[in-house]
Amino acid sequence: MKTVLMVAEKPSLAQSIAKILSRGNMSSRKGLNGACSVHEYTGSFIGQGAHFKMTSVCGHVMTLDFIGKYNSWDKVDPAELFSKAPTEKKEANPKLTMVKFLQVEGRGCDCIVLWLDCDKEGENICFEVLDAVLPVMNKPRSTERTIYRAKFSSITDTDICNAMNHLGEPNRNEALSVDARQELDLRIGCAFTRFQTKYFQGKYGNLDSSLISFGPCQTPTLGFCVERHDKIQSFKPETYWVLQAKVNPEKESSLTLDWDRVRMFDREIAQMFLNITKMAKEAKVESVSKKEKVKQRPLALNTVEMLRVASAALGMGPQHAMQIAERLYTQGYISYPRTETTHYPENFDLKGCLRQQANNPYWAETVKALLSEGINRPRKGHDAGDHPPITPMRAATEAELGGDGWRLYEYITRHFIATVSADCKYLQTTISFSIGPERFTCIGKVVTSPGFTEIMPWHSIPLEESLPHCEKGDLFPIGEIKLLEKQTSPPDYLTEAELITLMEKHGIGTDASIPVHINNICQRNYVTVESGRRLKPTNLGIVLVHGYYKIDAELVLPTIRSAVEKQLNLIALGKANYHQVLEHTLDIFKRKFHYFVDSIAGMDELMEVSFSPLAATGKPLSRCGKCHRFMKYIQAKPSRLHCSHCDDTYSLPQNGTIKLYKELRCPLDDFELVLWSSGSRGKSYPLCPYCYNHPPFRDMKKGMGCNECTHPTCQHSLSMLGIGQCVECENGVLVLDSTSGPKWKMACNKCNVIVHFFENAHKVRVSPETCDLCDAALVDVDFNKAKSPLPGDETQHSGCVFCDPVFQDLVELKHAAMRHPMHRGGQGKRQGRGRGKGRRPGGRLNPKKPKDKMAALAAYFV
Repeated sequence: MKTVLMVAEKPSLAQSIAKILSRGNMSSRKGLNGACSVHEYTGSFIGQGAHFKMTSVCGHVMTLDFIGKYNSWDKVDPAELFSKAPTEKKEANPKLTMVKFLQVEGRGCDCIVLWLDCDKEGENICFEVLDAVLPVMNKPRSTERTIYRAKFSSITDTDICNAMNHLGEPNRNEALSVDARQELDLRIGCAFTRFQTKYFQGKYGNLDSSLISFGPCQTPTLGFCVERHDKIQSFKPETYWVLQAKVNPEKESSLTLDWDRVRMFDREIAQMFLNITKMAKEAKVESVSKKEKVKQRPLALNTVEMLRVASAALGMGPQHAMQIAERLYTQGYISYPRTETTHYPENFDLKGCLRQQANNPYWAETVKALLSEGINRPRKGHDAGDHPPITPMRAATEAELGGDGWRLYEYITRHFIATVSADCKYLQTTISFSIGPERFTCIGKVVTSPGFTEIMPWHSIPLEESLPHCEKGDLFPIGEIKLLEKQTSPPDYLTEAELITLMEKHGIGTDASIPVHINNICQRNYVTVESGRRLKPTNLGIVLVHGYYKIDAELVLPTIRSAVEKQLNLIALGKANYHQVLEHTLDIFKRKFHYFVDSIAGMDELMEVSFSPLAATGKPLSRCGKCHRFMKYIQAKPSRLHCSHCDDTYSLPQNGTIKLYKELRCPLDDFELVLWSSGSRGKSYPLCPYCYNHPPFRDMKKGMGCNECTHPTCQHSLSMLGIGQCVECENGVLVLDSTSGPKWKMACNKCNVIVHFFENAHKVRVSPETCDLCDAALVDVDFNKAKSPLPGDETQHSGCVFCDPVFQDLVELKHAAMRHPMHRGGQGKRQGRGRGKGRRPGGRLNPKKPKDKMAALAAYFV
């Protein structure tokens, strides 16, 4: 019996697909990485009995990055990133050990069926999975086929079974187009981002952005927002005049007429027309025309239209809307939400999808009427050859989906019902009047058949006052004629919906990446989202775009990226060579980069006007070890210290508070120490600004505080304050936080584990002695007599935090409350003894007498 491995893109999809194919008769177990499950069942595969193993990945298995040394911003010239710097595929999430997991499950399998999402990214993940699995699978006979690709658009029984019966092959060209896009975005984005971030953050203190990023798609997206901002700023309102007439067809009613000339920008001429028309006492009907008009039902729904409506009507950002749509898809409520197509294929079961909605109280009547009277074929739209339009695949209730999920599902369903409904028909009556020599018009609309507007009431024809019955030559008394003074108004800031339209029109990004680019410019503090989801550029965003225009407009105009997108599509179609496109595009951007670097002074002139230099920013905090003058603490992102006398800048840990640490100095470089803290419930540790940026010992890396410093005698170092190995992570050491009393704690110097102990103790010290059982450092604790929890009213005790029974009830494990959303919260009580294995680094067993300072520097400083 053959063994068939099947791989989906997400764990929830794997479960749904396995449930359908096994008809619910399957066994499930957790995979070795804990994130993915494996569902097993027996069945038939291409006419033979087979054992199936259905599992999944969690998105991309691999990611593209530069090899080690090229990831250092300080050691590498950004220009080298265009061609010299080699790239490699690394695991996208090393913690998931996805490659190992796939190899364990794939070992001994005969065939593989790829159930990845059916788009270009999905094809790319197909080949990532194959690279991991093929080496460990059973070797096929010479002509035997072992790799299959399932093509599906929704998680329904029909679609999944149909995909299983018509298996194809993965598309290498589409996967290559994704590889090309990844490499272009990595090389171009990193080169420009590193250069301009280092250049401007080294000069200005209040940019308030931790990264001044450039992206081949992100920057033109920002360009659209700034272009609208510039139009608003340069707008000069003009006064104009409008002639408004009212006639009284009956005593009680009046009818407002629109002037055929619309408006006049010259006051005197407008006044002349007013004087002429005032001489007339009656308005004469010159013509009455009635015309039946049609408001067309919408085209079937694609991704871009869904994102537009979600932003404009539902108030959801594109990224949020896409996440909800993906969740609805994986749960089987809608078809695949990433599609450019607005045309249903001939064989699409429209009636079957409509029947699913026949019992929903919101639209049951409309659906039943359509099913009994017969549905209309949807309008012929654009067929991009990817997936059918976004369609509801099964019924749902508000209670099932809740909140935003229901609101998006409701819109998708109403849109689908509208596409198979009739057009809206209405009768438009136009009456043309003359008042003296001037012509005026009045238009009225009466709905004759509401059609699709019953299910999409926001598209309905607005109710208007009915026009009087009249014929040519009729005369009506004039109620009033007046001149209205008005002003032209500037355009408003771009809404997300308008930005999505512009991006689609100019070919910036794909239906899948558009939300990501919009989210990026918000995250980078280039634009802020105002009421009505309008995008208002910040000072930084405006200066950047103006700077690009000044140096090289093509960096911000959509033309060059649009051309690149076309080339990438040609790779996907097999009409362009992957290596040639990559080489040609990188060569263009390399030349642009060199020109940009040579011309950076142009952008710098604009920066000088809007931002303050480092020396003029921030507040004095701690003393520099070189000149002994105060350095300034700059709080704006990224927070850092700047010495204006030495013109040096020192980066600091982010997402916390920084304060001076008791005016104590580093024994190596004489810099005053500062204390970083993530809050009263979080971690805190001292650091030397110089050592943090220039590691003093070979076993230290940039960005390490005193709690990771291996200085053998400094009272703040890991060697003196380290207690034992972390109870959760492999590499961390629990270090005493000597600033935490009387609520004493020790914290891991790698992860966010915190151990609270000895509350209200007068003094806690780390002893040079170690525990015989676990090799952790012993701790000396002094309590006040009144508050001592020690047995026998003792006030002093020395023992191991992990092994000493006296200390057991005085120790509690928690997780640090971090300000950053990536860090987890939660807490738990320590149960019994912890694992305290592992010594602190450093030679505490046999401490040597400290040498004089110069000798210490010679011995320890690298």
